[in-house]
Amino acid sequence: MKKKDAGESQQPYPYPGLECLERLVGRWKITGPEIAGEVSYEWMDGGFFLIQRFDLIHNGRKNKGIEIIGYTKKFFAESPSEHLKSRIYDNHGSTFDYTYEVDENSLTIWGGEKGSPAYYKGIWSEDGSTNSGCWVYPGGGYESTMTRINTQGASN
Repeated sequence: MKKKDAGESQQPYPYPGLECLERLVGRWKITGPEIAGEVSYEWMDGGFFLIQRFDLIHNGRKNKGIEIIGYTKKFFAESPSEHLKSRIYDNHGSTFDYTYEVDENSLTIWGGEKGSPAYYKGIWSEDGSTNSGCWVYPGGGYESTMTRINTQGASN
């Protein structure tokens, strides 16, 4: 491992495009007809990945776990993935892969790859303190709203 020289500093966002995730950092209350709970987002040391911790009740079922969000970089790859990717690990033994798109107006989370029939599409409020939308998937879906509790990345 290369030792840092005096005055050399780590870039806050090692890969271009990660800065869009900054608006997620903090704690959020999740509400909807079928879902309730809290999530938090914080940067992993180094700034390459955002960690989400979630504690939710969805249709009466407790769902707790973590999600790691960032660009993937395979063994021996010279550059990271084209799209922001994530993987969830939950208390039911599930692992889910997603593709993220975040901009000033919306948040889209694709189940698997971009263009999937399973996705979340939400719209940011003007001040960025809420994101309201709907999860859509074959045979169902549900509405949810994410409301900022604070901007400090905190564990559940």
